[in-house]
Amino acid sequence: MNTIRIPVTGGIAITADELGPKGAPTVILGHGGGQTRHSWDRAGQDLAAAGYHVLNYDLLGHGESDWEPAGDYSLLRRVEDLRCIIAAAGRPYAFVGASLGGLSAMAAASHGLEPAAIVLVDVVAKLAPAGVERIVGFMTANPDGFASIEEAADAISAYYPDRPRPTRLDGLRKNLREGADGRFRWHWDPRFIQGDRDHQTIPDMLAASDWGRRIPTLLVRGMKSDIVTDEGVEDLRRRVPTLEVADIGGAGHMVAGDRNDLFNAATIGFLTRVMPPLPA
Repeated sequence: MNTIRIPVTGGIAITADELGPKGAPTVILGHGGGQTRHSWDRAGQDLAAAGYHVLNYDLLGHGESDWEPAGDYSLLRRVEDLRCIIAAAGRPYAFVGASLGGLSAMAAASHGLEPAAIVLVDVVAKLAPAGVERIVGFMTANPDGFASIEEAADAISAYYPDRPRPTRLDGLRKNLREGADGRFRWHWDPRFIQGDRDHQTIPDMLAASDWGRRIPTLLVRGMKSDIVTDEGVEDLRRRVPTLEVADIGGAGHMVAGDRNDLFNAATIGFLTRVMPPLPA
């Protein structure tokens, strides 16, 4: 694995882990809002082992990527970031995006980018409002941070009681940054969640474009998700006629974290069919 910096518009840069053979078809992994690229660590390794070149990036304003000076974290800004990432990726390439990463992928395809395939991870054009508000409530609940990593783990367990509390907190530490005051805060720019939520623009973007009729697309859905409903899935089917759906039992919105084995199998199986890796 090689960690790289990719310049983007405005003289700033995005951090990405690069895995797998250069020259192979590229899979670009975009995490969900409030996460970091480390949510894809195992998926990235498995994709590289399957023969893909992988770029696993921190979204702008998250993790080790720079913060946008003007606080512009709109979907259109994220489209421009993906244009720069693609320049480092080579072709063909596929987008694999969870939640905000998936919205960014749909926006990018709607604005002229042409991936060979798209994998949407528990995200659709019309999200369940109650689920969105629950996530936003969790992300804004502790503006002053946490006194310890254990306190942050307690907050996650209260929000997501179905997921076992980890015995080791090394992974959670990567999602936190320690301030000069010794408190731990989420590893993203607070302006990202304070700005306008423009995910409601995705239906209009899809209506104005035709990529949904051409680009093979897989929705990997967590069956315990409160973000993606049956109605949301059927709405996306109408907008994206190429859509295939993989339902993952026992998984919530954080599908890859809940059932990484089933998620990886569904994603690699789909990509192998529609964007084959280089022969071994």
